[in-house]
Amino acid sequence: MKLGWIVAGVLLGVTTPAAAQTSATVPTVLGTWKFDLKQGKKSGPRTVIVRPDSSASYGAETVRWRVKPDSLLLALGGEWVSYHVRFGKRGKRLTLSGGDLTDPIDFNLVGLPTARPDTVPLPGDPDLEP
Repeated sequence: MKLGWIVAGVLLGVTTPAAAQTSATVPTVLGTWKFDLKQGKKSGPRTVIVRPDSSASYGAETVRWRVKPDSLLLALGGEWVSYHVRFGKRGKRLTLSGGDLTDPIDFNLVGLPTARPDTVPLPGDPDLEP
C-alpha cells in the first residue's frame, strides 16, 4: 500500500516537506518561486510562496491551492481555477498555463516556502463552503 502512495505522489508532482528536502528527482509545487524575468513585460506575481498547509501567497494575496495530475488549482473568488502545470529543469522550473492566463508564465524555484504568518488566515476551501 505504501508503494501506491509513493507512485501517487510522483504522478501528482507533490511530496511531503521531508521528502522534498531529501529527493531532488520528484518535482513539488512547494517552495518559493520567482517569475522568470526573461519573459519580458508579462503581468502577474513576481514571487509566489506555496506552502504545505495548502496556502499560497503572492503580493498581498493568499489563496488555497490543490494539485491534480498535470494541474494546479487555485481557489479564486470562491471557486477553483485550474492551470496546467509543467515542471522542467529537475523540478526547479514551473510553467503555468490556461485558467485565466493568456500566455504561459514561467517560475524558477529559489528556496523553501516561508511560513504563513499567524495574522493571515488560511483561505476557505470552495468545496467545503456553501
